Amino acid sequence: MPSPSTPRRIFSRLSLPEGRFLARALRMETVGGALLLAAAMLALVWSNSPWHESYSALRDFRVGPSALHLDLSLGQWAADGLLAVFFLVAGIELKREFIAGDLSDRAKAAVPITAAIAGVALPAVLYAVSVIFLGGDSDALTGWAIPTATDIAFALAVLAVIGSHLPSALRSFLLTLAVVDDLIAITIIAVFYTSSLAWLPLVGALIPIAVSGWMLRRGFTQPALLAIPAVIAWVLVHEAGVHATVAGVLLGLAVPVSRRDELAAAGDDSRHTLAETVEHALRPFSAGVAVPVFAFFAAGVRFVGGGLEETWRDPVAIGIVVGLVVGKAIGVFGATWAVARFTRAELDEGLGWLDVLGLAFLSGLGFTVSLLIGELAYGAGSDRDDHVKMAVLVGSLLAAVCAAIILKSRDRYYRKLAERDDEPEAVVDLPDHPA
Repeated sequence: MPSPSTPRRIFSRLSLPEGRFLARALRMETVGGALLLAAAMLALVWSNSPWHESYSALRDFRVGPSALHLDLSLGQWAADGLLAVFFLVAGIELKREFIAGDLSDRAKAAVPITAAIAGVALPAVLYAVSVIFLGGDSDALTGWAIPTATDIAFALAVLAVIGSHLPSALRSFLLTLAVVDDLIAITIIAVFYTSSLAWLPLVGALIPIAVSGWMLRRGFTQPALLAIPAVIAWVLVHEAGVHATVAGVLLGLAVPVSRRDELAAAGDDSRHTLAETVEHALRPFSAGVAVPVFAFFAAGVRFVGGGLEETWRDPVAIGIVVGLVVGKAIGVFGATWAVARFTRAELDEGLGWLDVLGLAFLSGLGFTVSLLIGELAYGAGSDRDDHVKMAVLVGSLLAAVCAAIILKSRDRYYRKLAERDDEPEAVVDLPDHPA
């Protein structure tokens, strides 16, 4: 056990179970990020083609029972329904991190939690300052939360492309940062973007959520059975007036999580805990279907015919770009530096502050949740919603470029170190007998 005088390392080496979990998550999220990008590009091309009306017709096509207030457009089903699965996985990740992951260690958790909070607060402040400075109206300030989110799938996909030799601790920090970021984002959605609240269905939703947790604890893991309380909870949360993705987070938090040391002490040699098993089953659908489909319906902004000029006259668009590119970078990097400067924490050996800066820029990829908050703030399909979409795309792209420039140079540095370490030492041939 380290002595009280031993400095805490920022981005320290991962344990073997954490490393394995991270590797599995990275593989899936990387593929999901590529699919997300492809879906967004398809939406942009289609919405700006001569057949753009067919894209709008598909997005706005309504389906579902009106008696339950579920006669929603396909775009709304993607935002309310499919993203609930995304946030369900996020809820499981969050609980697992706090109970059995890096966030269970207060010393380790301090850095990513502080960085995540600063990475939410500063973009919101810079957005508000930019909007006010540019003469935006009160309605423009409604979108203050748009540049606060980090799209983990998109960010990990970019990191996988540009940083094959970067230390795994950086990837772990990004994943943990995004998990805390998701928690803050869903709290913001529930508190600030709920116009009316019906308490009876909201309280009623707690019953199927509790039933879902009880079923998992009792060993009921059949998807068809678990889907029943999950769907009921989702419908009740939707009826309550709260964004239905909140149901996903609550269902995720209801999944039992066990520490691996507790399982080992009990003689359980299972490869995965229950939470990991559920997450492993849901993640392919979340990353490979739910998020790309949402991106397809959300990213289709039409800029052909003067749309670009109108977008950049809107203070909202400028505020989003400033928040994503400048706010995220300064917030995450500044908070990490402050923790190291004013506490006894320090960077792990072999890492540099340029690595942290690159990661801070990478956190500015706010695609999925930023688009969702934009729709909640201004209404899907509105003129200002189109401006939000364009600004999120541009801001995320600029953040990715800045991150790529920094991290690619660092990746080359780490690759050279690895090649040097792999070089065999020179062999000196000695005669069999002394001369």
